[in-house]
Order: sequence, then C-alpha cells, then structure tokens
Amino acid sequence: MDILTPLSLDEALALKAERPDAQPIQGGTDVMVGMNFDRLRPPALLNLNEVPELRGWSRENGTVRLGAGLTYTEAMAPDLAAVLPALAEAARTVGSPQIRNRGTIGGNLGTASPAGDSLPPLLVEDAEVECASVRGVRRISLGEFVTGVKRNALADDELITAVVVRPSGAPQTFMKVGPRNAMVIAVVSLAVSAGDELRASFGSASPRPVVVRAPRSEASSFPDRVAEAASPIDDVRGTAAYRRHALRVMAKRALERCLA
Repeated sequence: MDILTPLSLDEALALKAERPDAQPIQGGTDVMVGMNFDRLRPPALLNLNEVPELRGWSRENGTVRLGAGLTYTEAMAPDLAAVLPALAEAARTVGSPQIRNRGTIGGNLGTASPAGDSLPPLLVEDAEVECASVRGVRRISLGEFVTGVKRNALADDELITAVVVRPSGAPQTFMKVGPRNAMVIAVVSLAVSAGDELRASFGSASPRPVVVRAPRSEASSFPDRVAEAASPIDDVRGTAAYRRHALRVMAKRALERCLA
C-alpha cells in the first residue's frame, strides 16, 4: 500500500488527480476501522494531516467556513459553539475524547453514514459542502451531497475541503438516543432549529438526509410531522417503530428547549 503525504492543498489535489484510487485519511476514525476489519483495502492512502488549508475555521461576510480537517473537539470550542450550538452539542456526543480529538467534520461527511452525528445540525443550517479538484472548486448542498447510505457526490478526483454555513442565529439543539451516553452509534438522533421557520433533521432514520420545515405557528403538530418524514428500519440497534416514536418524543422536547 502506498502512503502519499502532500504538504499543501494544491499538492493534495494533484495527487488525487494522479491517483483517484487513493483513499483520503486524516483522523482515520472510520477509515482505520474499515481497514482493521478488512472491509476496506485501498491501494493507496492520501494522508491529509500535513495540509494546513484544511484546518481550522473562519468567518467572512456572514458565513462560517469549517475546514474539512476541523475536529469534533475544535467544534466544541466556545467561539464556534456560540455560532453553531447544535453542532457543538453533537460533537460532545461523539465517541471518546481520543475520537473527538482525531475525528473530523470532513471525514464524517465523506463517510456519509445515516448515523453521522454532524449531519443533522449542519443540515438545519442549510450547509454546503465545498469540493475541490485540479479542475476547480464547487459547492453542493449537504442534502444533495449525500446520495445514499455511505455514498456521496464526490468525483473520483475531488476532495472535501470545507463546509460553508450561514448561521441562522436561531435557537437550536441536538439530541441523541443510544444504549449509553458515549462510545455508541446513535439509535436515532435529531437536530432542531426554531427561528422564523421550524427546521428538523434526523440521523439513523432515513437513507438520505431529510430536512423537515414548518412555520412556527404549527409547532404543536411539528413532532408528528418529523416522525412521519422518517423512513427508519429494523436492525440490531432498534426497531423502526421505536425510532419513529423516539423522534416524536425528541422533537417535542427539542422544541420546548428551543422555544423556552
């Protein structure tokens, strides 16, 4: 297996164009699990840890740009948590401190798992994914970027470079149900934003991202609307009926928290 270690974004994009079969890796919290269980065996790894352009976050003209290499621990920092509170709440529920220190937002989006914890809070904020290649840069809405279970819209020569959000400033929160509080994949999760428009997005309850919207005047029926929008399945972590019920309960509690 070849290990490719670019030192700049331009070099990383050139290597990805030259070796489209190279698997990007930064935190490795998903990639290494796949390799250890022999579910993933790429001919090359594209190590992005030395690419400074992928790190950190910035604000400009009312938008927030989250580098693809932003870790969950960094997403919990007070300055960013004040801007995207639901994302910070979701980050606190991810794995252990070691996982939060290594796992990245870009990696979570690239994996495109229905249980990805960062997806619901970013979806309620209408986030866009910035994808780059030697051909140029494009942005695609997060809802369109995830095309199915663990599938995304990246071209073979593209890398996720950032997530771009225009924070709404609306009260928002994130909730998650699991067998325990940490080190667990969500049985079901939910992010809710309560601005001029109510918005909700859930995890582990549909193959592709869903955003439920309603006017504030329909807050009383919103939990039912959220549960009805889900398309959960039965699996070893929970039944479809339980997931739908949990979504209804969480949506009610999340609205109470946001509208208090």
